[in-house]
Amino acid sequence: QVRLVESGGGLVQAGGSLRLSCAASGRTSSTFAMGWFRLAPGKEREFVAGISKSGTISNYADSVKGRFTISRGSAENTAYLQMNSLKPEDTAVYHCAARFGRYGSVQPMEYDYWGQGTQVTVSS
Repeated sequence: QVRLVESGGGLVQAGGSLRLSCAASGRTSSTFAMGWFRLAPGKEREFVAGISKSGTISNYADSVKGRFTISRGSAENTAYLQMNSLKPEDTAVYHCAARFGRYGSVQPMEYDYWGQGTQVTVSS
């Protein structure tokens, strides 16, 4: 059983930055591709960013491209999301996820493990 725990959320003004962290625990003998999703009130869950098992290939939603950066940590199954130039539209609960596949998928149904989420609020 693998558990993912996010941290780093908070309240920031528009134009500010936050760095989210995702740490895996439990059965982590295999490495995973990882991704970030977000869920805002009244909206569907939205793909934000994904990264391959190797950490060499990443992909982003058009709405965050150029502002957000996903990366893997020194530990095999850790991930970060650096968020710059934040906008009020970025306000949501951000979840990290892990899958056995090689690449970070945009489809939430393809992920095997999910974290509980961390709140990001951007004021105008």
